[in-house]
Amino acid sequence: MSVPFIILSVVFVLCCAAMVFAILAQKKRSAGGMGSVAGMGNVAGSYWDKNKANTTDGKLEKWTKIGAVLIGIMSIVLCII
Repeated sequence: MSVPFIILSVVFVLCCAAMVFAILAQKKRSAGGMGSVAGMGNVAGSYWDKNKANTTDGKLEKWTKIGAVLIGIMSIVLCII
């Protein structure tokens, strides 16, 4: 095995562990019952929905998306190497 492969593998495992932590740290979301299925959910949105990006949950959600993309790219690179 080459040194870059080993280094990238270690970084990949650390990113996977961070991704698991970010997912488990998020609060559980409720589906909203049948109202959300029938289209009778909160259409206008609330103050909480509009400012969610500034909360801890919003930041964790953003980092989860970034981590997912990073893990996808690194897995492709590891397969090529």
